Amino acid sequence: MKREIIRLNEVGSTNDYLRQHGVVGDEEMTVVVADYQTSGRGQATNTWESEAGKNLLLSILVHPWHTPTAYQFLWSMAGALALKDTLGAYTDGITLKWPNDVYWHDRKISGTLIETSLSGGRLKGCIYGIGLNVNQLMFVSDAPNPVSLAGIVGHEVDREQVLQRLLDNFEKRYELLERGGAADISEEYYMSLYRRDGFYPYEDADGQFEASIVEVADNGTIVLRDKEGRFREYTFKEVKFAR
Repeated sequence: MKREIIRLNEVGSTNDYLRQHGVVGDEEMTVVVADYQTSGRGQATNTWESEAGKNLLLSILVHPWHTPTAYQFLWSMAGALALKDTLGAYTDGITLKWPNDVYWHDRKISGTLIETSLSGGRLKGCIYGIGLNVNQLMFVSDAPNPVSLAGIVGHEVDREQVLQRLLDNFEKRYELLERGGAADISEEYYMSLYRRDGFYPYEDADGQFEASIVEVADNGTIVLRDKEGRFREYTFKEVKFAR
């Protein structure tokens, strides 16, 4: 796969850079990597804390024309699995917290912001924005449970090595989807889910309840079964883990 990498010292956000500068070209994969983001974003109104030069801040643009709009969450699954593949080379205990976070045990090591453009009922472009904690050891924001790779393994890690492994793994996942491997991606994502087994506390608009994960559909909805045996289906932001 053709791959173009754009490296920046500082940027508002790597996702915004890709959108605002019209970086589409003929490359199948365009990557923007920055040492520091002044306006790094997470889901909704969340921000992403990152000390300059310590972590990986990047966005990956691909053009998955073959993917119908209804199944765009498969790209979230594929990207999350690429992160898990990468981090698995350094440590165990990596899981995927629905919808877009990567955890080491009960601590968050990576977050993503995925933005898509659509045309004719299919994906025209997909920007996969990644914040991956690599060498930062002190976190000053109110994020409740951050951790970095260096904090896990006990020493600094080569960021460039992590980046190249991540891009290689993302490319492998991309090609698997291109070859019709959606079912494999979906199954592996489910098997990698944070708190996949057992009952845990959740919270929705009606309050807290305990439930277990039944499945995550290819459109991104999560299906839970509560202790009364009722099935509950949610889209993004409609339910969250309760602490």
